[in-house]
Amino acid sequence: MSTLYIVATPLGNLKDITFRAIEVLKSADIIAAEDTRHSQKLLLHFGISRKIISLHKDNESRSTDHLIKLLKSGQSVALISDAGTPLISDPGFVLVSKAHENNIVVSPIPGPCAAIAALSVSGLSCDKFTFEGFLSSSKNTRLARLKVLSNETRTCIFYEAPHRLLETLQDMCDVLGESREIVLARELTKTFETIVKSSVGKLLEFVQKDCSQQLGEIVLIVAGISEENAEKKLNNAQVENLLKTLLKELPLKSAVKIASDILGISKNKLYEFALKIKS
Repeated sequence: MSTLYIVATPLGNLKDITFRAIEVLKSADIIAAEDTRHSQKLLLHFGISRKIISLHKDNESRSTDHLIKLLKSGQSVALISDAGTPLISDPGFVLVSKAHENNIVVSPIPGPCAAIAALSVSGLSCDKFTFEGFLSSSKNTRLARLKVLSNETRTCIFYEAPHRLLETLQDMCDVLGESREIVLARELTKTFETIVKSSVGKLLEFVQKDCSQQLGEIVLIVAGISEENAEKKLNNAQVENLLKTLLKELPLKSAVKIASDILGISKNKLYEFALKIKS
């Protein structure tokens, strides 16, 4: 039966590949890779010789149509990215969506993921978190997004390009405050792996003084604020507007639950507020 396999590959240390990933890559009819030249090194290392088709952000639509035809003809396809788990800030969403539309089996081959690897060693709360991917390269858009997240109670995970690291950390200082807890996880599993837990202000100083920290693959993990502080920052008008919008479409309990998840405020307090609005 034709299957689209979503195969996680090592972030850097080739020993992190799973036995199952090697097995699937060796047996798949086609391997779809973000960068065929980069992936060829991985495949050669494990003695894998299969037909490779490129699938990257610039040809995703065209490659997807071709791969879907191959899958519908009975062939199996293994999708890999340059490193880590495909689709996590990498191409592949269109392909997976089209596969589901065509009733093609999609199967995950789990393994490394930079976001989760960084979170696991961050020392910050892992119970609830949000993955933001890359912030915008536009300063105004980046600042606007950080302002939205400034009241977030969940741990926030970001990817960042090396050439934008200083700008992003400066923006985080300006919006989130210099004292906000942050972790820099750089070059995970590679020779120059660096994990630094600090405040945003001190991390900015550290990176400014050491240019080598502005290189490689970078994950930033930012602590959320406490629910108590989140409640202080929100005014009654913001809470009321959100609840009114939700109550137009949902039962009271459902509206309260969603508002609690969005605002990071306890359901009990919101329930009282919602009852007043309802009445």
